[in-house]
Amino acid sequence: MKLAFFDSGIGGLSVLHHAAKLLPNEEFIFFADEDNVPYGTKSRAEVLRFVDDAFKFLTAQNVAAIVVACNTATSVAVRDMRKKYSLPIIGMEPALKVALDTFPGRKVLVAATAITVTGEKIRRLIERLHARELTELKALSELVEFAERQEFNSPNVENYLRSELSGIDFANFSSLVLGCTHFNYFKDTLRKILPPHVKILDGNAGTVNELIRRTGLQPVTKLVPCPVSLVTYYSGRLVTDTNELARLKAFLRRLDEMEALT
Repeated sequence: MKLAFFDSGIGGLSVLHHAAKLLPNEEFIFFADEDNVPYGTKSRAEVLRFVDDAFKFLTAQNVAAIVVACNTATSVAVRDMRKKYSLPIIGMEPALKVALDTFPGRKVLVAATAITVTGEKIRRLIERLHARELTELKALSELVEFAERQEFNSPNVENYLRSELSGIDFANFSSLVLGCTHFNYFKDTLRKILPPHVKILDGNAGTVNELIRRTGLQPVTKLVPCPVSLVTYYSGRLVTDTNELARLKAFLRRLDEMEALT
C-alpha cells in the first residue's frame, strides 16, 4: 500500500520514521512543503491553500492514505480536506490525553507553534478532556527553523529553550507534550533543561495507530529499522540531489537517537 506523509517541512519525517518500523512492507511517500515552511507563522488562509495544493499533488500519486504529519496543518486544514477527499486522512493530535491518563491530576505543558496554540482545535481538545485547569500552552515556533537547518543542540537552541521555559514552575507539571513534529528533534536538549520527573511525550505512536486502524494494515510484532531510502518530494519536486538525500538520512539518524528519550 502506498502511504503519504505530509508536513510543512522535515518534522513529519518523525511520524513516518515510526510508521516505517511498524509497516516495513508498505510504500512511503514523504512530502515536505519546503517552499513554504514554517507554517506556524503564516495566516490560516495561507496554510489552507498550501495544504490543498499538497493534497492535489499527493492524490494524483494514487496514494491509499495521507497522514498530515503536522499539527499546524491538522489544526487548520484537516476538516476541510476530509470534506473534499474520500481517502483516509489521518491528522496529528497532541498527546494530551496520554499525559492526563498517565499522570492523573497533574498539569501538562503543551508546546507547539503559535498558530496551533491559538487555534480552535487545541481548545476543543482541552474542553473535550475537561483539562482546562490542568493544561498550559506554550508557543516554541522558532524550533521549526532550528530543525530545518539541522541545528539541534547548539548553544543558541539551548539558550532559546531556557529563555522560553524560564517562567514555568515545572514542579507542578508531569509532562511536556510536543505539539509539533519538528520538536521531536530536540528531545536531548529538552531533557537537559527539564527536571527529571517531567516526561516528554509526542503524538507519533497514536497517529500511526490510527493510520493502521483506518487502513486495516497489519503491523509487525517487532520493530524493524526504518529505511533510509524514501520517495521524497519538496513542494512537489522529486528529491534526487545527492546532498538533499544525505540531509534526509541525517534527519533519520537523528530520529533514531531521539527515539528512546522521554
